[in-house]
Amino acid sequence: MCQYHQIRIVQRYLTRNPELPASIELLSIIRSLTITDKERFIADFEACSEKWSAFLKERTCDNRTGKSRYTHKRLHSAYLSIKRNMPYLWTYYDLFETGISNTNNALEGLFADLKTKLRNHAGLSKQHCEKFINEYFKASFYY
Repeated sequence: MCQYHQIRIVQRYLTRNPELPASIELLSIIRSLTITDKERFIADFEACSEKWSAFLKERTCDNRTGKSRYTHKRLHSAYLSIKRNMPYLWTYYDLFETGISNTNNALEGLFADLKTKLRNHAGLSKQHCEKFINEYFKASFYY
């Protein structure tokens, strides 16, 4: 998981200027993702999770349907997104010797170029399209 995209996912849930203290704290932690190391980030996230645990678990009952839902749904979703993606946010850190980047900018640029070239050759059959893509990647990784 690209760290940049994880930050953007959380910002989408919490907005750029959240009002709830728990949201403000979680947003400040996620914004530190790219400038901190794995151990520090995980410790900060777990401390925040523990501090706001009861707040995150608050539920509201809908009187009409009788069903309950999380009171702070967007905050809860942001928290779960980080928790779910935590093992994948640090792939570049755990496999440092491979030279993996913490973002996928280079990969996205490569795919954008490939898509442009494929659009220029829109009439290719499936077989020729697969061959084109294979040759494109072979040529791209020689440099």
